[in-house]
Amino acid sequence: MNDRARTQRSRQLLTLLALASSTLLPAVILPASAQSADYTLGAIHITQPWARATPKGATSAAAYLTITNTGTTPDRVSCVSSNVAGECQIHSMTMEGGVMKMRPVEGGLEIKPGETVTLKPASFHVMLVDLKQPLEQGTTIKATLKFENAGTISIDYPVAAIGAPAPGADAGGGNMMQSTHGNMQMQSPGGMMQMNKQ
Repeated sequence: MNDRARTQRSRQLLTLLALASSTLLPAVILPASAQSADYTLGAIHITQPWARATPKGATSAAAYLTITNTGTTPDRVSCVSSNVAGECQIHSMTMEGGVMKMRPVEGGLEIKPGETVTLKPASFHVMLVDLKQPLEQGTTIKATLKFENAGTISIDYPVAAIGAPAPGADAGGGNMMQSTHGNMQMQSPGGMMQMNKQ
């Protein structure tokens, strides 16, 4: 395996660790002082932005939020920059044939008129790639989102604990992750994902 493939596998493993369920680690709800703000940009309303802290050495992280399109035309959102990462993208995470797959959403994520889309763990999320620094619980990070019609907006994301559930979600989760000797398995009600670190 060449260095590039090895680096990519290491990034994938660290990303999965950062996105892992709260079942292995205690859930910490954000204190009132760190609660997120709501944002409005034209017909777009954004609520509950938040991110998870990252383990030491992680090169990527995930951030989440809820987007509502109150207008009459569809819009598309993409992430254009972040103060803590070299690159920022919207990713999807789906189960296909019992295997969890994560990939960038090409052309931006569509938000239809009257639709609310929640970016959350194990689903759509903002992917922060090539982290400049670890994400630490209790801090706030920034990421700039670009909407095809509504424009561009900078969002503050309060950082919760590693493995914290979404605000208001059940801390039980339902996913279980195990890591042994460089191999990682993530088990959920829908199937299993296995990744070998080489």
